[in-house]
Amino acid sequence: MPLRSLIRTIFMFAAIILLTVQALAHNGSVAHAYPLGKITIDGQLTDWPKDAAKYFIAMHPSDTKPKDDADFSGFFQLGYRLEDQSLYIAFTITDDDFIEDTAKSVRWNTQDGLELSLDARHLLTGSGVVSFLYTKHLKYTNNAFFDPFASAASWDITEIAVARQGSTRIYEWRIKLGKEMVVGKSIGFDFHVFDKDGDGSFSYSGWGRGGSKYMDPKSLGDIILLPVTAKLSTISGKFNWDKGAAVKLPAHVRLSAVDNKNLWIEAALDSLGNYSVAVPAGKYGISLAEPYFKNDEKLYMATVKAPVIVVAKPGQKTIAPPLLIPVAPAPDLVPDKGVLLDFTSATTDQVDRFIETYRRYYKIPGVSLALIKDGKLVYHKTYGVSNAITGEKVTENTLFEAASITKPVFAYAVERLAERGVIDLDKPLYQYLPYKDIEHDERYKLITGRHVLTHRTGFPNWRWMNADQKLNITFTPGTSFGYSGEGFEYLKLVVEKITGKKVEQVLQEEVIEPIGLYHTFFSKNDSLQRMVAYGHYDGRPSKNDLPEQPGMAYSMHTEAKIFTRFMLNLLEQKGLKPQTYDTILSKHSEYNFDDSSKKPKVPTYMGMSLEIRETPWGRSFGHGGNNGDFKCRFEVYKDLKMGYAIFTNSNTSDPLLQNLNKFLVEGKD
Repeated sequence: MPLRSLIRTIFMFAAIILLTVQALAHNGSVAHAYPLGKITIDGQLTDWPKDAAKYFIAMHPSDTKPKDDADFSGFFQLGYRLEDQSLYIAFTITDDDFIEDTAKSVRWNTQDGLELSLDARHLLTGSGVVSFLYTKHLKYTNNAFFDPFASAASWDITEIAVARQGSTRIYEWRIKLGKEMVVGKSIGFDFHVFDKDGDGSFSYSGWGRGGSKYMDPKSLGDIILLPVTAKLSTISGKFNWDKGAAVKLPAHVRLSAVDNKNLWIEAALDSLGNYSVAVPAGKYGISLAEPYFKNDEKLYMATVKAPVIVVAKPGQKTIAPPLLIPVAPAPDLVPDKGVLLDFTSATTDQVDRFIETYRRYYKIPGVSLALIKDGKLVYHKTYGVSNAITGEKVTENTLFEAASITKPVFAYAVERLAERGVIDLDKPLYQYLPYKDIEHDERYKLITGRHVLTHRTGFPNWRWMNADQKLNITFTPGTSFGYSGEGFEYLKLVVEKITGKKVEQVLQEEVIEPIGLYHTFFSKNDSLQRMVAYGHYDGRPSKNDLPEQPGMAYSMHTEAKIFTRFMLNLLEQKGLKPQTYDTILSKHSEYNFDDSSKKPKVPTYMGMSLEIRETPWGRSFGHGGNNGDFKCRFEVYKDLKMGYAIFTNSNTSDPLLQNLNKFLVEGKD
């Protein structure tokens, strides 16, 4: 995994693991901000209106709950001032065990603290979050690089004061919104208040249900900036499926002001489909936020012909007409017989419809696809966008992170070296190059190149996944299967040592030039920077921090059409001896299927850096790739001489990758 993917994945996993809340859609929390008089940010709230509304912080606490209100509780108040274009927030926290971490390695989850998250532009079409994490000894900002407000935001736009009196703690904030401070507008806002206690327990409270508030605007609640004279109206209603479908209801409905594009909020639904929310008087359209949604791993589509329109009158309660929506399972489009088996020019429409439909279903920004039949390339097409915010199109020159598909390409180069005697795949690697990172465990001296290429080193996938971030051996090398990128990085160092060449030169000589795998790169350069797609997490572009150094487990960038040259090279068994190919495509490692529900229906195992499947259509070989915001896969059916390569720039692509071989070759289960 490249460094940028490693860093962003660490943050993503931290949010999921430590917050124990998966990022949901929109959390449905709504608050109202009114104009304030002169406010001094000093941690004293005597200059705040005495009747300022209080919103409890513990709407959605962590799994670790406070013992009582004295242990951890609180509320926040808010308002704004047009004079300085600023939002003001005051938190009053009760905490009988206040912890500050003064260590040099201070972290956010080792002490009490507060993180604010703000989506100031609050666009229906997509905008970004800036978050401000504050503790006494730690200040951190996370910015959405693609959003004009969030990318430029820094601590310079904030002012904060903290005051303590006994077990009460006040956080008083001012955040300059600039031109985003518009009366009548809604903005995205949320937070996490962290509580560390002397007994070692750590908990948090948030306003809404979303977990990844620091980066996901769909995890935030809504603030409506109201004029002082505004009178609210309560809109209540009920949502349900039109024919009583036994499908779990969504978490929220969206209310959009008909005459004010800057005002939209999402109201929470209870378990019976009821909602009630206070909004400024006016006309609103009520609808679902998304046309597709998952429920118990099944995808459904909800057809909304038009939103329900209601007129909310000042100071009155408005009962909206019931929102009855047809719901049905989304068609999977997988035929009984794979379309590639009888592929003609007319079949391309089916292929395009399948890809585009799954792109809509799972919000996949971009795709590069290539198909092989009768041992040759028969179709190639790109779909969608390279960047979901800018709308830049994917073209045939757009390059995607190939992630772990890098491994079989590097393995091919190593196998060519082995045939010429440059490296002995059964010689312990330490005899070529001792590895200081693992010298604390003598068992590493058993590791060979063959162990690396068949994932039997005993290394974890990546050391950073260990609590101590130390490279350890989890089982005696050669005795079991354990998928590992670390092993490929060690083998890369060995190859460079024994050849006296950088690994990219080795790849150029052994793979790129012999096969013609041009337009393929393994580290940062000007050409790659111009042509690379942006990865996406749930529709949000990731910053393109390209790898400075090549990683043989993760860093290849390519696209589907050119990559078929590598696939056809393997299919035609070129560049290596027949007995080498026999070894590559034989069983070396049995997968561990501890979860029986994930066990494949056909024999599946690890060859030499290739996944082998024994299907009713004969043996297939291939590999997948997952760098988080890029996912991809290739597979070749050896006997049929057909296959596919697909590259996507989204974390949501799994259903497409999992069903493509069925659509193309294997048909319905």
